[in-house]
Amino acid sequence: MPGREKVMRMSVELPLWRALAGYRVLTMVYAVGLFVSAHEEFARPWLAVAYFALLLVWTLATLPKVANAAACTKGFLTADLTIALTGILLTPLADAHERVQAGGPTLPSIWTAGSVLAFAVKGGWRWAALASTLVAAANLVERGSPARDTVHNVVLVWVASIAIGYVVEVARASERTLARALEIEAATRERERLARDIHDGVLQVLAMVQRRGAVIGGEAAELGRLAGEQEVALRTLVSGGLVPVPRAPRDAAEGAAARTADEDGEPDGDGGPVDLRALLAPYAGARVSLAEPGAPVRLAPAAAREVAAAVGAALDNVRMHAGEQARAWILVEDEPDEVIVTVRDDGPGIPEGRLAQAEGEGRLGVALSIRGRLRDLGGGAELVSVPGQGTEVELKVPKAGNDGTDGRGDARGKAERR
Repeated sequence: MPGREKVMRMSVELPLWRALAGYRVLTMVYAVGLFVSAHEEFARPWLAVAYFALLLVWTLATLPKVANAAACTKGFLTADLTIALTGILLTPLADAHERVQAGGPTLPSIWTAGSVLAFAVKGGWRWAALASTLVAAANLVERGSPARDTVHNVVLVWVASIAIGYVVEVARASERTLARALEIEAATRERERLARDIHDGVLQVLAMVQRRGAVIGGEAAELGRLAGEQEVALRTLVSGGLVPVPRAPRDAAEGAAARTADEDGEPDGDGGPVDLRALLAPYAGARVSLAEPGAPVRLAPAAAREVAAAVGAALDNVRMHAGEQARAWILVEDEPDEVIVTVRDDGPGIPEGRLAQAEGEGRLGVALSIRGRLRDLGGGAELVSVPGQGTEVELKVPKAGNDGTDGRGDARGKAERR
């Protein structure tokens, strides 16, 4: 794989904190504007001026405190709510009695809701319920009686803050669930990658030792029996969960192909595209025919290696299930948007339902070594098998993201094909 998947964590709270910071500033300006427009009606305007000076300094100085959950401490929330409650209780002392009884605004006005919302975003609906209850009590004390408009405002703040607190809790739970799902997906992909490597190497060797031991007999038969037991145990481990192991080259053919690419002057590693033909050439032999285009079939190194490994896994299946004498054909097609590699054999074919049964038994050659590799590259693998007429595996790899070139490299490849 070009790189391991990373689990990206997102924050659903950050927009809420930003909105809360803006709300506090705007409502502070609004409260000051209400006072300026009606300051002549205040009984003790100097008391209101002193409070608004404190509110202005506090709001601007504590903007960093409402930047995120870590900065918004319990001490800040307590002090912030105290300032809001103080402003409500000071209203009858600063404002005229007639304005208070007529339902005039309190000194902090709707700035108080910002304090309650900070509780909601920080601690959820329970904290919001506590803060809004204290604000409701202060409003009832300020008016002296439960007037209709006061009760209406109290209930509105109480319900809204609790609802927002509940939404925040649900969003946090959803964020944790999403992060866990992404972690599981990344771990599953890594497990499948390791399973492919184990299938292409260790399991194939153990299966061969078991077969050869049974043929030779004697002590070799006992060795084959033990190899068979280890194969079953390892297949069970692969299908149920893996312990990470170092990744090694899959087979000698891949190493030979890499050396061939180096000798041809093609870049290896992740430095640039390689010719897929060079990686498939070692598979050709007396019973395996390779048909390829006359021009290089360029893919990114990692993508080319995965395609070659999938072809190797398909040929392993041919030898295992169709016999050593079965013939196979590899056809490479370089289309404008994708590369298609077809592996066909003249074996007996695969009985219907056998693939699903093999996957259930932990035999993951087709599921992981072939389909899994192509899926990780954004492509796919189609398998067509008719009993008595052989099996055909078609591997498709999109060039977008797998060609290992930028615009100039792609143009160069097209020029060479022309």
